[in-house]
Amino acid sequence: MKLYEYEGRELFRRYGIPVADSVVVESVDEARRAAESLPGKVVVKAQVLVAGRGRAGGVKVAETAVQAAELAGRMLGSEIKGEKVEKVLFTAYTEIVKELYLGIIVDRFKKAPQVIASAEGGVEIEELARTSPEHVLKVEVNPLLGLTDYQVRRVVRFMGLDGGLADQAGRILRNLYRLFVEVDCELAEINPLAITPDNKLVAVDSKVIVDENALFRHREFVRPSEGTGLEEEARKLGFTAVELDGDVGIIGNGAGLTMATMDMVKLKGGRPANFLDVGGGAAEDVVEKASRLLLTHPRVKVLFVNILGGITRCDEVARGVVSAYKAVGAGKKIVVRMMGTNEEEGKRILRENGILPYDSMEEAAETAAKLVR
Repeated sequence: MKLYEYEGRELFRRYGIPVADSVVVESVDEARRAAESLPGKVVVKAQVLVAGRGRAGGVKVAETAVQAAELAGRMLGSEIKGEKVEKVLFTAYTEIVKELYLGIIVDRFKKAPQVIASAEGGVEIEELARTSPEHVLKVEVNPLLGLTDYQVRRVVRFMGLDGGLADQAGRILRNLYRLFVEVDCELAEINPLAITPDNKLVAVDSKVIVDENALFRHREFVRPSEGTGLEEEARKLGFTAVELDGDVGIIGNGAGLTMATMDMVKLKGGRPANFLDVGGGAAEDVVEKASRLLLTHPRVKVLFVNILGGITRCDEVARGVVSAYKAVGAGKKIVVRMMGTNEEEGKRILRENGILPYDSMEEAAETAAKLVR
């Protein structure tokens, strides 16, 4: 998930990466007060998640607080490349002697973090790597060893820094790597990393992308406006869910099994209402929450629970399903296919509560599709 610049800058500040003073505003009244709090020239930046906002008019320099408020007023509510501007960031203007580039990405092929550095900042690093690869350094980091001192020295030398600037760059790189790991990033980028007239390094811009699979560890970045109501509720409960337009609610344990369940329902003439993976080892309370979520969904007519019990116990699953059904069943049908650990006990619990368990995924999917029709 992409973070807005102001969110990335706050992370930089938290991890000891120097940034200029800044204020986020959401209205013209806030803009006037905020601009006056920053002495001198102010950079006004529209907070959008699209690239190229500067060329689209989303970054302006204001000479006075009045001008900054006027620029913010024009930006707020406008659209940049189809995205509405709801927040504007004011930052103190930074005098720049030279621009550098520093970033860390996940190398999907090598399955490791990769530091990318250049003595040329403020440009598209992908384009620079294509046209002038000798100006870009890429350093693979062993995730078990972490970023080593010799790798830091290599990056700093490549950027052409020495003395006090080299020491600053080394600290910034180490802090950026710590941020990258602890915040579960796919990308953490400073572009440009500026050298100022007083020989200081300052992160002028931030670009941070957090792995969506790790958002349960970083709730502060979850935005309610993203995803459907079902997806948002599932995320709050700690599940991975995707809402579809069908009427057969689907719960599985494991992404592969859940997707196969959706395919089977579709094959048998049904329409999946969702993808919901409770994960391995789901206990009774987890299954109950997931079942409640789908049983209370207005479009779900039948709930299909498909479980292969390894570390997941079938009896725990059965108790969770039954508990949810008794609480909010609302007359909806439930189809359960389960196999594995404590399978017989789980099936006994289901039968005693009027829910017929199945051994075959194909038969269970066909039943779910027929019950809807």
